[in-house]
Order: sequence, then C-alpha cells, then structure tokens
Amino acid sequence: MTGVPRLPDWLTRPLSDPAMTRKVRRALTDNSLNTVCDEARCPNRAECFGRGTATFMILGDRCTRDCGFCAVRHGEPAAPDAQEPSRVAAAAKALGLRYVVVTSVTRDDLEDGGAARFAATVGEIRREIPDAGVELLVPDFEGDASALDRVIESRPDVLGHNIETVRRLYPGVRRGASYERSLEVLRRIAESRLVHHTKSSLMLGLGESREEVEEALSDLKRAGVGIVCIGQYLRPSPDHLAVERFVPPREFDDLKRHALAAGFDRVFSGPFVRSSYRAEEGPAERGEGAGVLTARS
Repeated sequence: MTGVPRLPDWLTRPLSDPAMTRKVRRALTDNSLNTVCDEARCPNRAECFGRGTATFMILGDRCTRDCGFCAVRHGEPAAPDAQEPSRVAAAAKALGLRYVVVTSVTRDDLEDGGAARFAATVGEIRREIPDAGVELLVPDFEGDASALDRVIESRPDVLGHNIETVRRLYPGVRRGASYERSLEVLRRIAESRLVHHTKSSLMLGLGESREEVEEALSDLKRAGVGIVCIGQYLRPSPDHLAVERFVPPREFDDLKRHALAAGFDRVFSGPFVRSSYRAEEGPAERGEGAGVLTARS
C-alpha cells in the first residue's frame, strides 16, 4: 500500500503463555475491568498477559480527548463506578500481583478529573495487598493542582505522566494537551517529595529530530523525572497518525546512553518500550539489577 512503511524485522513479538493469559482474562472479566493493554492495542499485550500482568485502566473505556496516536475510544463516558477501586484490588490479589500498575482514560468531564478515584484505588490496593508496589500513570487533570495533589497524597511508589512527544509536535499528537502543562504536572510530583519516583515517556517515529528528543529529555530532567521510557510509535489503525520513521534499535541504545549520562535514574529505551511495559523493573535503584515483581505462579 503506497505511503505505508513496512514493519522492519526487529518489530516482532513473542507468543504468549495461553494458560496464564486465560488466568488474566478471567480475573479481568470476573471483576468487569478494562486494561490499557486491550484498549490501546498495545503490542506487548500477549507477552504481558502471558507473564500474568496487566495494566488496569480505570474510569471507564471512553476518553474525553482524541489524541492522534491513541487507540482508546473517545466520546461521552459513563459515570464513574464507585466499586471500581475495590474490583481493581480484587483482581490484583487474584493474580498474585506484587506490583500493580493503574492508568485511566482522560476525564475532563469530572470536576477533579478522576483524581479521587485514583486515590481510592491506591487505598484499596494497599488494604488488599499491603506489600505490593503501586504505580500510577495519570492524565494532566487540565492543570488542576489540587486534583493532582490528591493523587500525590495517596503516595503511590511511582507516579507518572507521559509527555509522549516533543514540543513542536504537541498540537497534532496530543490534542487538548499542553507541553508546558505536562512538564508542570511532573514538576509538582517531583517537588512533593511524597512519591519515590517520578516517571515519563516519549514515543519516537512521529517526525521529531534527534535535537528535539534531546531537548525533551533535558526538559524532563529539569522537571525532576527520574525514570524515563523511550519507545517506537506504532500506528494502531489507518485513522491514526502515520509512522514517519521506524527507529532502529541502535538509536534507542544510543539514546539510553545519552539519558543515563544526563542523570536519569532509570532509562528504558527500545522499539517496544512503553511506560507500563515491565514497569516493575523501574523502581530499582540506579546501578542495581531490577527485581522482577510480576505475578506469583
């Protein structure tokens, strides 16, 4: 098909463990939960489900924004479900998770953007699995500092907000968002001192230059980000932004060296890296081997 680049050889994924995948599916179905793995058509879904992990997506399956890269459906969302936090905790416990990752759709229709639901979810996970690590990936809450503070005060181990792309590409890639607002979210998390690790993520292949990527990394470092993920954008459907370039693995390796030299604590850089992919490895201290905190078999 003219104008559509072919996938290079390095963009292949392993097959999943069918028994473990069924276990994950059963826990999700029994608790009526969504995952960003499914809704965003993540290329790592089979691997993660096969390892017994999933990233829970709260506040429904409809986003109030329509970003050009994202496969999550947009439109008018349903009212939040007050029982969702307890169901997330129940599913995490059923899967034997020792590290639980939670994200959400963007809910600009809610007064607090869903902040209270994030905080309640952390509380339920702590109650059900006291020794589990908890990581949250949050939207920008339209810059509402009090909403963000409510999430920060729930004290997740890792609190992330994805910058996604470089400054120049923001208007087309992240409709309704602001580069500076995203940086301010990250600054506020880092400056709170209530969260162990502040995290963000960049996609490559949307037409950014190397200089722009390095500028974005510098901006993230100045904002106080300690963990950064750098991955390849993959077009989820013909209705989404086109891939301008498939970045070869050696460039991801080079960017990892650059980011570590710039002072980030942990850097994950590769074609299939996503902010929640193998997220349990992120909190390991710099220079240490990351412990694998996945589902208990």
